[in-house]
Amino acid sequence: MISSVLVANRGEIACRVFRTCRELGIGTVAVHSDADADALHARVADTAVRLPGAAPADTYLRGDLVVKAALAAGADAVHPGYGFLSENAGFARAVRDAGLVWIGPPPEAIEAMASKTRAKRLMGLAPLDPDEVTEADLPVLVKAAAGGGGRGMRIVRRLDELRAALESARAEAASAFGDGEVFVEPYLERGRHVEVQILADTHGTVWPLGTRDCSLQRRHQKVIEEAPAPGLTQGLAEELRALAVRAARAVSYTGAGTVEFLVADGRAHFLEMNTRLQVEHPVTEAVFGLDLVAEQIRIAEGHALGTEPPHPRGHAVEARLYAEDPARDWAPQTGTLHRIAVPDGVRLDTGCADGDTIGVHYDAMLAKVVAHAPTRAEAIRRLAGALEAAVLHGPVTNRDLLVRSLRHEEFTAARMDTGFYDRHLDALTTPAHDPYAPLAAALADAHGRSRFGGWRNVPSQPQVKRYEMGGEEHEVRYRHTRDGLAADGVRVVHADTRLVVLDIDGVRRKFTVARYGDQVHVGTTRLTALPRFPDPVARLAPGSLVAPMPGTVVRIAEGLAEGATVRAGQGLIWVEAMKMQHLISAPAAGTLTALHARPGQQVEPGTVLAVVQEIPS
Repeated sequence: MISSVLVANRGEIACRVFRTCRELGIGTVAVHSDADADALHARVADTAVRLPGAAPADTYLRGDLVVKAALAAGADAVHPGYGFLSENAGFARAVRDAGLVWIGPPPEAIEAMASKTRAKRLMGLAPLDPDEVTEADLPVLVKAAAGGGGRGMRIVRRLDELRAALESARAEAASAFGDGEVFVEPYLERGRHVEVQILADTHGTVWPLGTRDCSLQRRHQKVIEEAPAPGLTQGLAEELRALAVRAARAVSYTGAGTVEFLVADGRAHFLEMNTRLQVEHPVTEAVFGLDLVAEQIRIAEGHALGTEPPHPRGHAVEARLYAEDPARDWAPQTGTLHRIAVPDGVRLDTGCADGDTIGVHYDAMLAKVVAHAPTRAEAIRRLAGALEAAVLHGPVTNRDLLVRSLRHEEFTAARMDTGFYDRHLDALTTPAHDPYAPLAAALADAHGRSRFGGWRNVPSQPQVKRYEMGGEEHEVRYRHTRDGLAADGVRVVHADTRLVVLDIDGVRRKFTVARYGDQVHVGTTRLTALPRFPDPVARLAPGSLVAPMPGTVVRIAEGLAEGATVRAGQGLIWVEAMKMQHLISAPAAGTLTALHARPGQQVEPGTVLAVVQEIPS
């Protein structure tokens, strides 16, 4: 029997595995980088071990350090989580060689399936040779052979873009997974991403636990997932389950895994098998009433599965909540997460707690929110409502995108495909901030001042406050009167530091307010309080290219130097943040008059990296 488990991972998945371990009476061991010394997963574990020596972004890829940590802490088993080393056969062997229990599939199965190219060949398929791709093959998808999460993936629609896409994908894959191998496959424009969760024991039983639809993807990263996949014919669903079982049996698989397909024109196209737990596993847990982590542990202990899996019930939908800013091309955001809470009735899986700092080294996902209900429509409504009512005080998030996506008619009618955001992203991210939020913020800030000399017995100029909201500046005016605070066009029913109630044309509206320094949250609207008399600041030189986020300069275009002529849209500088590479391009044709960026340089948002002087037309 396993008595203590080390999770070779961080954040949300480590916390999720620890939760099951506590329920089973199993001790928990966390590992952490220096950047994660005070992270939630390190705090909630019974024991935490520092992984020394490696840079924060690479720490969790050091299998030798993880094995040493497990032995030092007295753990008798290792759970890999997902990402990092979870699909590394060498790490699985090292765990076993150290006399520890590996809560995962056999290393041989990982080797067979962790590489997407080998997996395709095992299923009788073959990827395209990049050197043999022709115009007739386009569009194609460049894809990392290892890992997942959309890292190392690029769509190529023009043949002259293939080489750059291969180089960029290799660099990102090597950074994220320690393996820069990539391959090319046809890209199906209107396919659905459907997968099958499998669970297999060491006694020959394989459970296909239904289907999941993960078609809503942005930058090849899943955003919203659900189970079961809606709209599949009974025959196609059965075919998908049968193919998943076939893939598992082909490699003598044990434990939890996922077989992924692209479904188009009523046909299933095998993509890959992920030899680990998936981020979206909670929707399957909700529908089948299972704890997949508990099942993984029992399988690792040698227990047999039942003859048949549980009967599925209802529908579940999951949304991934990210710290990212749509106004800045979805750049990952950092800073203090002051408050995170969701209403009762939905599941919140997170690796963050109130007051935690969101840093630059790791993935920007804050949490997963999951709703389960008897029907798909009810589950969607419950999840959208919970996200809308969630308290998220801190960095900008993708909350609005999630709510609007869930309520989009294409999604509610189950007519979505992997091109959903290509068609609808702009419309789904159009700013829709509450116009009364700045006034509510100002009135909450002014609370109490009318009792301490704010009111005068003679007419006076109104008080003025300024806020930044959605990238625009908003000025609001209010007055201190004998009867309290007042503003034109509304009646102030109540105002204190946390709650403002306004009567607007006979409709009474409540605004919750929370302030953290200059950051103000009014309901779901995030504002920044601006100084009353802004200090004059030096303006950036025209054509300045600035870092959109904190991160590291990892690459500069070959041969780029001051004085060079650049074309509009030319890629100049690559900045990596949270394991994603972000390309900074020339905004217009011109001359590079300054190049401040250097490979390896740590940059903050707004750091000037280069200046391009536009050539007059």
